[in-house]
Amino acid sequence: MFAVDRSRDREFYIAGWCALALILLALGVAAFTGFNPFALLRPCAFHALTGLYCPGCGGTRAVRALLAGHPWLSLRFHPLVLPAAFVCAWFMVSQTVERVSRGRIRIGMHVRDAYIWLVLAVVVVNFLVKNLVLLIGGVDLLA
Repeated sequence: MFAVDRSRDREFYIAGWCALALILLALGVAAFTGFNPFALLRPCAFHALTGLYCPGCGGTRAVRALLAGHPWLSLRFHPLVLPAAFVCAWFMVSQTVERVSRGRIRIGMHVRDAYIWLVLAVVVVNFLVKNLVLLIGGVDLLA
């Protein structure tokens, strides 16, 4: 019924391993040197110029909260980070099992266009809600 694009799965799988390697490298550097890799990140230019939140505002704080073991705080900062972490983890585990078993165990999650549209919808709703609450209610959800 739904066609599966194995090349897209492969690209996301390779990107996932690269992202995991970079995250582990950053965490390793931070652990051994005390250097905070988040210190390299600059404030959001969109927020600095307009006073409004961009669609990604809160994402870095959400990742930091998740890495610190605060999933609910992560969800508050940006509602995409926590579910994305679970989905990405399942994608990587299921794809690895399917690849290692050479297709005998077919549990591999596949990338579908609907997932990408869902992510876009969450980002847009997050953008609208945070800015409406800020503009109408005067409440800063990221403070």
